[in-house]
Amino acid sequence: MRIGALLAPTAPPMRLLAGEGELDRVVTGVMTTDLRDPSRYLHGGELVLTGMLWRYEPDDSERFVRFLAAGGAAGLAAGEAEVGPVPQDLVDACARHRMPLFAVGEDVAFGSVTEYVVRQVSADRAADLSALVDRHRMLVSAAGGAGLDAVLDLLGGDVDLDCWVLTPTGRVVAGPAGGLEPAERDHLARAHLEAQRRRHAPSTRARVGAREFSLLPVAGGAALAQWILAIEGDVTEWTVKRQQLAENLARLVSAERVRRDESRTLRSRLADEMIALLQRDAAPDELLRALEAAHAMTLSDVSTGQQPLPTGWVVVSVESQGLGEGEAREAVVEAVTGLDDRALVGGGGLGAIVLLPQPVGKRTAAEVLGDLFAPLDAGLGPEGRLTIGVSAPATGVGGLRGALEEARHARRIASARVGRICVAGPEELASHVLLLAAVPDEVRRAFRSRLLDRVVAYDLEHQADLVRTLEAFLRYDGSWTRCAAALHVHVNTLRYRIGRIEELTGRDLSKLEDRVDFFLALELS
Repeated sequence: MRIGALLAPTAPPMRLLAGEGELDRVVTGVMTTDLRDPSRYLHGGELVLTGMLWRYEPDDSERFVRFLAAGGAAGLAAGEAEVGPVPQDLVDACARHRMPLFAVGEDVAFGSVTEYVVRQVSADRAADLSALVDRHRMLVSAAGGAGLDAVLDLLGGDVDLDCWVLTPTGRVVAGPAGGLEPAERDHLARAHLEAQRRRHAPSTRARVGAREFSLLPVAGGAALAQWILAIEGDVTEWTVKRQQLAENLARLVSAERVRRDESRTLRSRLADEMIALLQRDAAPDELLRALEAAHAMTLSDVSTGQQPLPTGWVVVSVESQGLGEGEAREAVVEAVTGLDDRALVGGGGLGAIVLLPQPVGKRTAAEVLGDLFAPLDAGLGPEGRLTIGVSAPATGVGGLRGALEEARHARRIASARVGRICVAGPEELASHVLLLAAVPDEVRRAFRSRLLDRVVAYDLEHQADLVRTLEAFLRYDGSWTRCAAALHVHVNTLRYRIGRIEELTGRDLSKLEDRVDFFLALELS
């Protein structure tokens, strides 16, 4: 602000006594002092507030003003509450040193003057940076994440505005490194997801210990994949200009997100083609060509340089409940980006398939993914779920088909558990699952068809629920009472249904071998 703004109608009432020609000086802050020599505490541009308690004789005024001029003070405001009207010797000294002098009446508090100046200075600086953010929008869109980091660093250094861009899993996209602990990032991500699930808008406040944050959603992407602009402080208490700065910053981050997503279009298409080949059991050489093409595009996309094709891959199968079309895939893409940028995410509908380079370290892929996806449970509604199955590492493309089957079976185990985010790994698969993964598709289909086709057809015609009854009967080891209770039917109803299954299939569910055959057929469904 210019020091002449102290004479504006909105400013606390003050009288200008000297320095009429210096009212265009820039004020950078306020300092209140009654020291005889405050120059050592001046950095330049301050409006100095004083109660004149340093003045014992007229010569003191000359000495005091000389020190202010040497320290670069922008002006002097003298309070009249303690010692009465401003003396003429102080007015003369300010005139000689071309120092603007204001008289602060006894009915005006220094706190009011300080608040006015700080508010004006902050608004001016925010407006300047807001314009700077606008000028950098195109630059950031072209330069990517590095440009976004530069703007956030600029805001932190110039207006003490600490900001971070986070993903829903708590990964830092941009912002001061080390400024947020992992537990703080997790808390902020969960607070944002919870607020979005309840449709709180446009911003959310969250407190982590003694720190308060404002969380602004970044436009673009499904809720579980949406970036978060975390700003330290409560934006609702800011001036209008400073709030506009936050809004401009959110738009800038949104532009970066759009640029990033557009750059991944081809990579996403290649991932879909790779998963489609894998699902139809394509020849190994065809799989290898598709994997190499997708890997080359990934390296170009994330600028990781020349790296060999990973030799070990883990396949991950994800299914969702309570989410819209494609939302699970968006969430998975955003989550695994921070884990390994070489990961390929394909599939559609309510799920996704991930080819993930084998993690390095002692922790299993299932453990890593379980921790990675955990914060997303805050964004799922009462019926929302993510069930995740993880395969054992597969070496080369030859083992990917079996790994996909493993991942799907592991996901079925996860889906039987209670919770919003459930993960199962290969160590939880029984030996029969590993055998089934190696059986050719046509053999699996024929085996299942022989045992279950007539039962499925009967269900479709009569809505008899025989398949679900069979699953429950095997799950409860043939216990009539426990199975009937789980299905909420009378035991006689259960006996009738099992009898109908035996009539349709010619099998006897009291025999172990027939039970095993049915169990395997259901596992192949």
